[in-house]
Amino acid sequence: MTALVTLADIRAAQQRIAGVAVRTPLLPAPWAPGDGELYVKPEMLQPIGAFKIRGAYNKIALLSPEERARGLVASSSGNHAQAVAYAARMFGAKATIVIPDTAPPHKVEATTSLGADVVLVPPAERDVVPVRLVEERGFVLVPPFDDPAIIAGQGTIGAEIGDDVPDVDLVLVPVSGGGLISGIATAVKVLCPDARVVGVEPELAGDAAESLRAGRRTAWTPEQTHRTIADGLRTVSVGVAPWEHIRTYVDDIITVSEDQIRAAMRVLVVQGRLVTEPSGAATTAAYLYARDRLPEARVTVAVASGGNVDPALLADVLVGS
Repeated sequence: MTALVTLADIRAAQQRIAGVAVRTPLLPAPWAPGDGELYVKPEMLQPIGAFKIRGAYNKIALLSPEERARGLVASSSGNHAQAVAYAARMFGAKATIVIPDTAPPHKVEATTSLGADVVLVPPAERDVVPVRLVEERGFVLVPPFDDPAIIAGQGTIGAEIGDDVPDVDLVLVPVSGGGLISGIATAVKVLCPDARVVGVEPELAGDAAESLRAGRRTAWTPEQTHRTIADGLRTVSVGVAPWEHIRTYVDDIITVSEDQIRAAMRVLVVQGRLVTEPSGAATTAAYLYARDRLPEARVTVAVASGGNVDPALLADVLVGS
């Protein structure tokens, strides 16, 4: 069994990323209906526009200078790519990022602008090519989610939530490879033992929800998961280490529709003044449109994981309102 990350690991990560990652506030959402209180955790305020900087910097900071000198490699649909490129540049390391050729062009451009070499591949080769580059060129792999240092870095969000709202009843977290919800759930369950942690996925990429109900990791095909507008949630299966955390700490995982994600994006922009990519809007979609499938809660936190939305898509979503 994979060893679980601890709150001590997450607190240590907090110290490492201080001054690099933003300690994001909890923004009240008075526009949300119902009697309870909703707070949005706006991770689009990070320097690369998404939460991924937390885990990537923590992982790279833990490498030795000799390991960083070998060069770093990662696979990502965009946000982890930018996080690794950004952190690598801070350490003076070279980064090579393998990105699916279906990723939004603006995320690819943002990654190259940070100094990384980008290799575009078909979605099915996303996780194969980095391993080959490790073998052929000696690069050090910086995984997007299946790594304890990554999980601990992402868990700093949960530690901030627990410190800021110790009376939180429900924390909603987007789920893709599972690193984010693993770290958040670990911290929240220690700091706020009575709180529920619920993951949110698109219906068109619901592998984690299916896994939790089946009691084992299940995988979807890239052709299935790439149907969703939420490009950051298209991973075909949760990771090995995240799965152990999910089945230990996560109370439930639900899915939301494409229309609900689009509608939540509009609400976040127009009423919340928050530019949120589809992946980051999934949790608000669950709160607004799937309350009947969520535990009762007086205080809810919805993690908005990032804001790196394609401008054309954002325009389409807003005009479609």
